[in-house]
Amino acid sequence: MQHQPSPDFVLSVAQYYISHHSTVRDTANHFDISKSSVHNYLTRYLPNISPQLYHSVYLILKHNNLTKHLRGGDATRLKFHN
Repeated sequence: MQHQPSPDFVLSVAQYYISHHSTVRDTANHFDISKSSVHNYLTRYLPNISPQLYHSVYLILKHNNLTKHLRGGDATRLKFHN
């Protein structure tokens, strides 16, 4: 049986994600929950709670997905060139 998150908590996760243009990892660290939970809250529960907010979240998720290879490259470059 899966735990159903409170709508208020899902909204607070979504609002943090949008206001900080955060990544799923950063949002998970902020709320001390798993990345899987953040992703589920934003993609499974949020559309039923607030479709308008979901649209904003979706755009950031899409942007992060399209640019993740760039962030990974930056992290590797910093790791080995400092």
